[in-house]
Amino acid sequence: MKESMIRGADIVVQSLIAEQAEIIFGYPGGAIMPVYDALYDYHEQIKHVLTRHEQGAIHAAQGYARVSGKVGVCLATSGPGATNLITGLADAQIDSTPLVCITGQVAAHLLGTDAFQETDVVGISMPGTKWNIQVRKVEDIAPAIAKGFYIARSGRPGPVLIDITKNAQVDFGEMNYAPCMGFRSYKTHIPVEKTAIQEAAELINKAERPYIVFGQGVVLGKAETELKFFLDKTGIPAASTLLGSGAISQDHPNYVGKLGMHGNYAPNLLTNQCDVLIAIGMRFDDRVTGDLKRYAKQAKVIHLELDPAEINKNVKADIPVLGDCKESLSLLTAAVSEKTHPAWMTKFRELEQMEKDAVMQHDITPTKVGLTMGEVINLINQYKADDAVLVTDVGQHQMIAWRYFNYKKTRTQVTSGGLGTMGFALPAALGAQLHDYSRQVICVVGDGGIQMTIQELGTIMQTKAPVKIVLLNNNYLGMVRQWQQMFFDKRYSFTELDNPDFVKIAEAYQIKAQKVTDRGDLKEAIEDMLIHDGPFFLEVVVEKEDNVFPMIATGCSVEEVRLS
Repeated sequence: MKESMIRGADIVVQSLIAEQAEIIFGYPGGAIMPVYDALYDYHEQIKHVLTRHEQGAIHAAQGYARVSGKVGVCLATSGPGATNLITGLADAQIDSTPLVCITGQVAAHLLGTDAFQETDVVGISMPGTKWNIQVRKVEDIAPAIAKGFYIARSGRPGPVLIDITKNAQVDFGEMNYAPCMGFRSYKTHIPVEKTAIQEAAELINKAERPYIVFGQGVVLGKAETELKFFLDKTGIPAASTLLGSGAISQDHPNYVGKLGMHGNYAPNLLTNQCDVLIAIGMRFDDRVTGDLKRYAKQAKVIHLELDPAEINKNVKADIPVLGDCKESLSLLTAAVSEKTHPAWMTKFRELEQMEKDAVMQHDITPTKVGLTMGEVINLINQYKADDAVLVTDVGQHQMIAWRYFNYKKTRTQVTSGGLGTMGFALPAALGAQLHDYSRQVICVVGDGGIQMTIQELGTIMQTKAPVKIVLLNNNYLGMVRQWQQMFFDKRYSFTELDNPDFVKIAEAYQIKAQKVTDRGDLKEAIEDMLIHDGPFFLEVVVEKEDNVFPMIATGCSVEEVRLS
């Protein structure tokens, strides 16, 4: 055997190092144990974080990827270890998060025999991955990992799963890693058509009520500066989707709010009054559009989009502009005229004031006895850093935190958008924090979601990640309860929770914790939390039956947005 021959497990780790992976989240087991044995020798070159569950590992990798802009990496064993990644894979796929997940598999000669912990994870994960592969020979390990990283990060990002049989991990081979620079049938760059730019510019220049809706594609395409220049020149009102939040500062004079089921009143309502709708890096999902048959039918639609599959999928584009929005926005900015739209902007501001009077003032400066979720987020804004990262779970607290958090920097919004995964926030906040220990990471969770991955408090304890956890506790599955109140005659079927003592649980994990039930204690508690040097768990008991408004009910038009 040549001296250059090494175990497949070492090839796995060396390939990850070659891809400049900084951190791996994972959980060991039999079929991935050779890789874990190899990691023992490389701990100074690559960091591994032992989570308490494989779902925690993949959500942590997502949080890391979303904040860093790099590929998140996680490891799991075969069988249940691999299947525990499926929710995270589906979440990353719909939210375009770049991941490389490596799973161990039984030896190749045992495949198909129902061996211990054998599962067809390639078949199971296929709908939820951008690409997946099973590696059965040692010589195929490095090329598969190189290709996986390339696919995960290029074009529209997404998750990749690489399943490696145990024999491939223990067999010896030569380290044949070479970075993947592309391959036939996979195109990552679509040249922007100049004719489409010119047509779009002409339409925008003639528009009296143009309107921009932008999504996470701006962040993924690193086009934040280009979007700002476009707004500055055109004077067009602009609203963000859930995942697009933070792409421009909310202080920008053209920013008019957030879109969607629980977004702001003006940007939802006026979607059906604009004459030109310019969609940038967003996919017209149902939570933004409401009833598609009544969505922006009066408007000409310009759609700047990288993924051809999204063009005309939900909303027909009069002028599709395919390509990277960093490039297309730059070209479009050069082609449009410098303008302002004061009368049109005034409409947004008038409706914004209506929402402030009808909803916001009651949420953030309440006069009633019970604490509200909105006032908690409003106080956090007063003490947080401009680049603080907000990580939310799924439910009422998610929508309230999104509505009232003051986004000033890019990559400060981490949440489960398309899949709506409860249990996402705690491990995702851990991953975001481990990218940068010095940055504020504020994890806002509900009492339902936190109990799905509460064991990751153990990972926070072990890593000493200074995550600030804010539990908004209403002793309900709040969003489901709101729907039951509004659409099911207040038949609260299995949504009320008898909860444990969360403070004692946090303290058992050696995390400083506090519970607030009175408004007079809230401000000091938030200040103490944010200046604390280390992780902090703050439980705030909020009103049990507080609802989130505005709201566009499922199947309704954006014109039917309700303020109460």
